[in-house]
Amino acid sequence: MRVLGVDPGLTRCGVGVVEGVAGRPLTMLGVGVVRTAADAELGHRLVAVERGIEEWLDEHRPDCVAVERVFAQHNVRTVMGTAQASAIAMLCAARRGLPVALHTPSEVKAAVSGSGRADKAQVGAMVTRLLRLDAPPKPADAADALALAICHIWRAPALNRLQQAHAAAAARTPRLPRTAAVPVRKVPR
Repeated sequence: MRVLGVDPGLTRCGVGVVEGVAGRPLTMLGVGVVRTAADAELGHRLVAVERGIEEWLDEHRPDCVAVERVFAQHNVRTVMGTAQASAIAMLCAARRGLPVALHTPSEVKAAVSGSGRADKAQVGAMVTRLLRLDAPPKPADAADALALAICHIWRAPALNRLQQAHAAAAARTPRLPRTAAVPVRKVPR
């Protein structure tokens, strides 16, 4: 499985491609950051993020895209930029018919480090170790994108089994026939 991980951001959108299957050594195929100028007009920044992600999709041809799920923060401006970049990544994937998986930051941290509260340095160190790199990818957004891809490769088999189980259960559950409404009569006292 080849996964494009996207750590969404308007100024720095981390991107990383990892290939492999759960239980086997993984391979990094590429890592980087799509950057936009903080003082540029919002529309231009979104177009730049789109172009950057499209280039990564063209070059690496992933099987799916894993995006960090937007979470609540106190800084609304940061959340909005993250959500907008996240939507661009999902849109680019959807145009190509690629499945998109959303993972929370704590899911990703727990997958790669064993702790949902790991800091950026711990995540970077584990990504370096898991992908057998010489040094942690810089900036941290790039390492986070690789961590997203790793998380998805490891979690996808379990998520697929859960989806299949839900679908099978839904198919087995008999649907009750709709009944006609029965008029309610008042009973005299």
